[in-house]
Amino acid sequence: MRVIGTAGHVDHGKSTLIAALTGTHPDRLKEERAREMTIDLGFAWMDLPAGETVGIVDVPGHRDFIENMLAGVGGIDAALFVVAADEGVMPQTREHLAILDILQIQAGVIVITKIDLVDEPDWIDLVEADIAEIVRGTVLEKAPRVRVSARTHQGLTDLVRVLEQILEKNPPRPDLGRPRLPIDRVFTMPGFGTVVTGTLTDGSFRVNDDLEILPGGLRGRIRGLQSHNRKEETAFPGSRTAVNISGLDVDQVQRGNVVSLPGKYRPARMLDVQFRLLPDASGPLKHNSEVKFFLGTSEVVGRTRLLGSEELKPGDSGWLQLELREPVVALRGDRYILRRPSPGETLGGGVVVDPTPSRRHKRFDEGILQRLGAYLQGSPADILFQASQASGPAPIREVVVRARLEESQASQAVDELLSSGQLVALEPGKTTARSEGLVSTRDYWVRITGQMNQYLEDYHKTYPLRRGMPKEELKSRLKIPPRILNSVLRKAASEGILTEFGALVRKPGHEIRLSSQQEAAVEKLLGRFDQSPFSPPSLKEVREEVGDELADVLIELGRLVQVSPEVVFRKEDYETLMQGIHQHYASAPTLTVAEFRDRYNTSRRYALGFLEHLDAIGLTVRDGDLRRLRKP
Repeated sequence: MRVIGTAGHVDHGKSTLIAALTGTHPDRLKEERAREMTIDLGFAWMDLPAGETVGIVDVPGHRDFIENMLAGVGGIDAALFVVAADEGVMPQTREHLAILDILQIQAGVIVITKIDLVDEPDWIDLVEADIAEIVRGTVLEKAPRVRVSARTHQGLTDLVRVLEQILEKNPPRPDLGRPRLPIDRVFTMPGFGTVVTGTLTDGSFRVNDDLEILPGGLRGRIRGLQSHNRKEETAFPGSRTAVNISGLDVDQVQRGNVVSLPGKYRPARMLDVQFRLLPDASGPLKHNSEVKFFLGTSEVVGRTRLLGSEELKPGDSGWLQLELREPVVALRGDRYILRRPSPGETLGGGVVVDPTPSRRHKRFDEGILQRLGAYLQGSPADILFQASQASGPAPIREVVVRARLEESQASQAVDELLSSGQLVALEPGKTTARSEGLVSTRDYWVRITGQMNQYLEDYHKTYPLRRGMPKEELKSRLKIPPRILNSVLRKAASEGILTEFGALVRKPGHEIRLSSQQEAAVEKLLGRFDQSPFSPPSLKEVREEVGDELADVLIELGRLVQVSPEVVFRKEDYETLMQGIHQHYASAPTLTVAEFRDRYNTSRRYALGFLEHLDAIGLTVRDGDLRRLRKP
């Protein structure tokens, strides 16, 4: 399905032409009929000779309603650019042409209307010559021109034929699997509830789909779908679609909101854009200017941050970072318009290059300007790479959405970047354009592993007696989310960059090495264990003699075995006790604290500490004052 839209000066016959083509007058408001002037968007549809149904959006031509016009032309496939034969080119003729050119509406027909009001054919020739002059260098330069009269129907058959021809040359809207419908009309129907309309792009809707209304994040469900007054089970990209939403009141939704499937889009208040200031703009565009931003059906006030320059003169192009008062839903490649709020003036527009920049850019950063240029001009692989750079480590599916690539392009770009090493898969498994696996650029991987290596090296130097660095400490230093950290650590471990064990990480080959002075202190301590192996110094005494850190090292290295908060044994003495326990149970079914104490000539504190340790490790089970071997 396709959607066409009108454009042209007020009172040049746009609505009358649509009524003649479709049998439906698009002016739906009482005031519009009374004033014989379109104020808001009007809608109609028609069947082309080959059978395709085409939706039509009729827009206001009066300068006071130019912003309503902008809400209607953002989603059209082709334009009917209307100029009245009796008046010729007028101010809004030029402004609407500029808007079509900024939005790059490539398909169009120039319709010279009201030819029945002109008696001299030479006059119409002059009007057509003026039109040819103003469209030179624009998207409509090669557009066919048709002369019509809506009153007498002269030329209407030719217009329909030409319109069908230009639509055949343009491919239908792709289904990217992430539908969005910018709302241009909201109303309620008795017995049905809230209904919204708009032009559906980038994906399909189905009855009973769950919905999200952005930017507010409200949720609802599709109760019903209509396209051109016909009920549908599925609405496809490019169709004028009415969505009956259950779960939402009509006052919760407004023009400019976007209907999508949950979780498919992330609204943003900041956008990186390419911008062209119209040659006939009244003055330059300066840094920090207040503007009105139009994208789809949304209209938001914001400010411009000029990147790489202090101002743009009429006719100049450049880069902007827009800071908006309210969030909008945008994708890379979306076309937009900027207007000056007061006095009202269309300044120009361009294309969204990065819909979710990660930060406020330095205005004269050459690296940022080069990256934006690659976004605008690059191959699918270049675009995906730049999207990954801007996203940081993220699921590949999200990076593809940000890059706004079709699935076939995205799949090829993912394979190309992974095979060349420019993109790194941070998680195991096959990485495809639709997968949730984390990816990053090679630059990020090299940088993050370099930081990890440096942090670990510094940690080992600062704490030579510790086996490794706690992961939580590394996370706080790297300042990355847990999922990314865990994936990075696992991949780094698989590549031998670090060793991961439990809650600690260390550099490969790192070992605890005691100084000669520390070894002497340890030997002196262990000499005390020789004197009374089964009633050795307590853990408190060990810490007092060699210090907390060295005591912890002896336990970590296994030279001392801690069996309770107070009791430690040398490794060899612990093994002797364990061997004795097994020998005891080989000939007796139970063991008491007193029996253990007497056999090893120790105190109750040591006997109880060791036997409770056996319970804790699952070797024995307590039965009153007795301990039995736990059954396997």
